Amino acid sequence: MYAVIAAGGKQYRVKEGDLLLVEKISGDIGAEVSFDKVLMFSDGESVKIGQPVLENAAVSGHIVDQGKAKKIIVFKYKRRKRYRRKRGHRQQYTAVKIDSIEV
Repeated sequence: MYAVIAAGGKQYRVKEGDLLLVEKISGDIGAEVSFDKVLMFSDGESVKIGQPVLENAAVSGHIVDQGKAKKIIVFKYKRRKRYRRKRGHRQQYTAVKIDSIEV
């Protein structure tokens, strides 16, 4: 059994027990989180597809960690023009453990 949810402008395929890294969600560690935008659900035999989302469907979990991802380097360069810009960025994330999928 799995579902496809939308969170933080991205889509994720999740099943019960998965650890999901999503864009930062406000909340403390251990707080309950519910994702209401369920785009698709499959129980192994049948598939339900929302248009655009499934009604009365939700994926719930709890926050495991709040942190920052590894640093990425953004380097802009134009050859022969002496133009170089170097910036670093660490994206904040929330780790969510998926507890249940209700349809």
